[in-house]
Amino acid sequence: MEKLKVAARIAYCIGLAGMVVPQLFYGQFGSNFFPAWPHLPWVGFLSGLFTFIVLAACAAIIFEKQARVSALLLGGLLLIMYCFGYIPFEILLAPYADHLGTWGDGLKESALAGGAFVMAGSFPANPNTEKSTFIRWLEKLIPLGPLFFCITMVLYGVSHLLYTKYISPLVPNWIPGSAAFWTDFAGVALICAGLAIVIGIKRKLVALLLGSMILIWLLIIHIPLAIADPNGGNSNSIVSAFSALAFLGIAFVIASDSKK
Repeated sequence: MEKLKVAARIAYCIGLAGMVVPQLFYGQFGSNFFPAWPHLPWVGFLSGLFTFIVLAACAAIIFEKQARVSALLLGGLLLIMYCFGYIPFEILLAPYADHLGTWGDGLKESALAGGAFVMAGSFPANPNTEKSTFIRWLEKLIPLGPLFFCITMVLYGVSHLLYTKYISPLVPNWIPGSAAFWTDFAGVALICAGLAIVIGIKRKLVALLLGSMILIWLLIIHIPLAIADPNGGNSNSIVSAFSALAFLGIAFVIASDSKK
């Protein structure tokens, strides 16, 4: 499973990098990383700085240079941005905050933060290294990494059931059967997989199946959509494809680190 773990880390990092790079072209935060707060100053500078920090952390993880610390700092940054950016925005400013769909963009950041802690936990700790108080605090969040990721998976599954008529058109026409059925099936699969991983039921097998399912979606849904419309909505289809790559990387690392 070690080779799978290494490959999954790379998938997570390439996926996350692909999600943030468009920010350099559009001069603003992607919708998955920070909401459009009114009158926020220096958006172009801040989004560019955030992009370079994320890219540096991803490079450190891939090349295993201070990888554990880099992953911890990445997870901390993403979690802080979600907690102090998205959650207050949804509560205070979002006009339809009572609809689960409006939380969808931010939930990706929560999952990615969890993924960063999963990546950190996949590297061995060095007990001889002196650590700052902040790093020691972040290390306590490593066991919560799968939880953050699975909360998003479960809520995305619920969204598939609530918004079937909006999601089902994404199912390719060549797949036999009803698009609504496959949408609901995917929703139930996401909910069950997320709950099973958190509870610890056949965690390795379930995480492998979850990662494989997301890989299939990447190949038959996200990549074709990205090719068909690479520039629409600030490259939203491309970002979605890279987010699927990051998510499957998280699932496979969880599987690699699970004993059963």
